Amino acid sequence: MPTRFRRQISRRRFLTAGAGAFGTIAMPYLSRAADRPQIAHGVQSGDVGVDDGVVWSRADRPSQMMVEISTTESFGHARALPPIAALPESDFTARMLLENLPAGQEIFYRVRFRDLAHTGISSEPVVGRFRTAPADRRDVSFVWGGDVAGQGWGINPDDGGMLTFATMRKHRPDFLLHSGDTIYADGVIAAEVKLADGKIWKNVTIPEKSKVAETLDEFRAAHKYNFLDHNLRAFNAEVPIFVQWDDHEVVNNWSASKQLPAAYKERDVMLLAARSARAFHEMYPLRQSLAEPGRIYRTLNYGPHLDVFMLDERSYRGANNPNLQTEYGPESYFLGPDQLAWLKRGLLNSRATWKVIASDMPLGIIVYDDGPNRKGSEGIAQGDGPPRGRELEIADLLRFIKSAGIVNTVWLTADVHYAAAHYYNPDKAQFQEFDPFWEFVAGPFNAGTFGPNGLDNTFGPEVKFIKAPGPGRQNLPPSAGMQFFGHVRIDGGTGQMTVTLRDRADVALWSTTLDPKIG
Repeated sequence: MPTRFRRQISRRRFLTAGAGAFGTIAMPYLSRAADRPQIAHGVQSGDVGVDDGVVWSRADRPSQMMVEISTTESFGHARALPPIAALPESDFTARMLLENLPAGQEIFYRVRFRDLAHTGISSEPVVGRFRTAPADRRDVSFVWGGDVAGQGWGINPDDGGMLTFATMRKHRPDFLLHSGDTIYADGVIAAEVKLADGKIWKNVTIPEKSKVAETLDEFRAAHKYNFLDHNLRAFNAEVPIFVQWDDHEVVNNWSASKQLPAAYKERDVMLLAARSARAFHEMYPLRQSLAEPGRIYRTLNYGPHLDVFMLDERSYRGANNPNLQTEYGPESYFLGPDQLAWLKRGLLNSRATWKVIASDMPLGIIVYDDGPNRKGSEGIAQGDGPPRGRELEIADLLRFIKSAGIVNTVWLTADVHYAAAHYYNPDKAQFQEFDPFWEFVAGPFNAGTFGPNGLDNTFGPEVKFIKAPGPGRQNLPPSAGMQFFGHVRIDGGTGQMTVTLRDRADVALWSTTLDPKIG
């Protein structure tokens, strides 16, 4: 849907409205410190709009989450919101939608949990912040990427922990677009891993990560493991997250046809996916869809210059197969008809300068399934030639974008564990009914580094930049330095978008500035 800026309230009205609407109340403090509820996993915000945003936290017992918000760090004239329950059914997590916020304003929030059994006892406070989306054409800055705690590379204090999050935090982005593989539910985190040079990588460990995730509590624990990292908690407290999922939230390359490895006692992949989805929604500050509870695909409007279309390329795909169909049907679904129709409507109605399509998988990079002889397709691309299989869906979308005169679409993705910039050129493509566009690839944040993969010429991708280990140097640890993220800056005055690919040491590896077209 197009950005519709609702009637905004000023910072002064925000503060004065607080006392009338909710009252500024004194939050209860403890007399028995040992009995306090604990907030072990920090706070998060996410899905921020022009006048609202979601905050999240987790207690260690049945509690009420109590939130105060203010436009000043001192919490002068803070507004206290009605408490909400954090119960065992949600693993003591709680999310709250903060509404009626001033546009383009830094919002400070303070979270405590009040023990339900002893209402005079509450936790120590934890403070977070986020900036609401602008109603005017100011600068916008955000980072993106994916892949956390993969291939057995977990939290290593000797390596500084998950350093990419500390590096991204220094840029003070408006938000993080997390492209998926937020966890590796199918990956074991061992206490020690021997490196190629004979050194030892030492992980923080928890019992649940000694095996693949199968139960709901094991999926939850995989998310909570990541939150043990101090870099990640500090980042979450200051930067909102726009999150989607990919395969490793469940198991590598999962679809309805997935044959689970011997490590799994539970043999039903769709049951694993359902448990994973519940844990995913509990552990992140996502907006809830009334039309389809648990839906991940959504539009996030971030001011006049930017709409972000968050895709879900897992929940509606057909079973992984050779991907060679010549007609579109259930076997070649990737987004699926309903999500595809939603995306077309959203792009057509968007009035934002830039339309960012957040895809959890790349378009033209070939990603094989893990079956015998690696002939199956895990992603969109299936090899050179005209559109077939899942490519039929993308061809239809690209044709629609061109015929509707939609301009300034950019695709951002992760998944393949290296950094790249691809320019899709119809003059070099087998299918040519589309306007040129860019796709940028970033990641991993904290996982093994791989690649590069082969490219499919169906949509004519040209490699403008690539940074990958190359043959014989796969699954490099984070300590090798090849951990990547992308940084996007949109100039409020000109509308120009500058995209920079960086490594965890904050070295700018490659950059380009895109001029917006007038549709």
